[in-house]
Amino acid sequence: MWTALLIAVAALLAARLYNKIYFVRYCQFSSIPQLPNSFFFGHLKLLGQYMKHSPAGAHPDVAFFEMHNKVGRPPLMIIDLWPIKDPLVLVCSHHVAEQVSRVSKLHPTSVPKADHGNMKRVLGAKSLLTTNGDEWKMMRKRFNPGFASQNILALLPSIVAKLPPFIHNLETLARSQEEFRLGHVLMALTFDIIGVVVLNEHLDTQHLDVSRNGDLFKLYIQLMDTYSQDNLNAQWWLSPRIAWKRRRLDDQFEAAIKSIIRKKHAECQDEKTNDKPLRSILSLCLQDSPTLSPELLDATCHHMKSFILAGHDTTSAVLAWLFYELSRTPRVLESLRAELDSLFGPATSPQDVMDKLASSDGPRLVRCMPYTSAVFKETLRLHPPGATARYSEPGTGFSVSTPSGQQQCLDGVMIYNFDPYINRDPIVYGDWADKFEPERWLGADADDIPASAWRGFERGPRNCIGQEFATMEARVIIAVVARCFDFEKVGLGELDLDHGGKPVFGQDGQYKVKSEVYQTIQVTAKAVDGMRMKVRPSIGRRGGGKSDK
Repeated sequence: MWTALLIAVAALLAARLYNKIYFVRYCQFSSIPQLPNSFFFGHLKLLGQYMKHSPAGAHPDVAFFEMHNKVGRPPLMIIDLWPIKDPLVLVCSHHVAEQVSRVSKLHPTSVPKADHGNMKRVLGAKSLLTTNGDEWKMMRKRFNPGFASQNILALLPSIVAKLPPFIHNLETLARSQEEFRLGHVLMALTFDIIGVVVLNEHLDTQHLDVSRNGDLFKLYIQLMDTYSQDNLNAQWWLSPRIAWKRRRLDDQFEAAIKSIIRKKHAECQDEKTNDKPLRSILSLCLQDSPTLSPELLDATCHHMKSFILAGHDTTSAVLAWLFYELSRTPRVLESLRAELDSLFGPATSPQDVMDKLASSDGPRLVRCMPYTSAVFKETLRLHPPGATARYSEPGTGFSVSTPSGQQQCLDGVMIYNFDPYINRDPIVYGDWADKFEPERWLGADADDIPASAWRGFERGPRNCIGQEFATMEARVIIAVVARCFDFEKVGLGELDLDHGGKPVFGQDGQYKVKSEVYQTIQVTAKAVDGMRMKVRPSIGRRGGGKSDK
């Protein structure tokens, strides 16, 4: 009798499981375009095949592009990752993406951020990047003053002060003609800058001999290495050894951050007594707290981790792509240099430019770079380092309207604003959607592009709080570097030369290349090879690459 009962119970459970899987696979989201899926594996096996045929180490977005093309480029597409992860909906229309990111009655601060999985620790478990609703709103309100224009411009001398070691490194590499990873050198610079801006701490990050770099930076690099090619933010139990190493390094990183917080809190109390101004982001966390409780220490640590990551990563990743695009697009490089000549005069030495940027005239100068800004914006359009993932709980009733007017409920799925596609949507950007064309952001042409179709810093109330800082920082670095150094790509993306050793123009006005550079993933998207380069002083430019020391 017991055997029969167990068989009956097992059969009932099997039937319920079958019905659950069948509903998820074939009924729940049947109205959203998708590729054929498997009863047992959903799209996991198919996605694996697409990723296998992608270039080595490529970002999952590369596979998503191919899958989206295969299904006919619809505004929404579902990729069924259940039960490993929630089903994923790619939002491939700026009309729909705007509905996800904007305020609504259902979601007063926009659709909540999706769970960040194993990235939550490095992002800060209770930070501006990972919280939702009223908790997030309170945090955003608290930090907004730190990113106001007046405060950002006041940071200009601090940014400029970190540039001499960077210039020295480029000069050293130019003399040696050694190959190097531009993305890594830029990351060291922007990390050094964000150390001052966020922590008011000099982190000593810019040594070409990496063994000489500061301990906090070396620890951070080790931690980031554990996220290399973590393609789908996989569950910890799929890679327990890496998860353990990541946790150990993150604990050490948090301990180092907390040590700085304790020191700065004590300094803040002394500064209050002496009526000295507080400008760093850390000071905003501590300014009204005479006592550093364990709860405040933890919360502040989470915020600092998120600002450190977001504050250096976007600028360094995008600038690596920017100098690559300039190296193969001579007309854009010449136009950029002409704008800088008009602003800073013909003297191109880095020290001359840095002196002017650090002067009282610096804020005016960084605001007078429309072409430089367009170059940065166009690079960010083509090579965004990240996008946003959202999640509306089942039963909420969150629906979007596609451009054709179809209503689709997106409760219970991970909603991924597929910004790498939206930023290149041929419906918006036409036949030149994939081309590097900064002029599209200048003059009358810019008016034809809907604001929601460029999502470099995302949009809505949860757009990037530091976007003004990032763009100013980028303009400063470009202004100092672009006229006195020439970069030459090595390996992937190397120029295709003719029999005389000269680069060959393609129809799009760029030099032809032997192969394409593509993005990989390490928390965010970056050039797969770190943007391997050689650098030399710019030929025919006065001031060359020499800084005055």
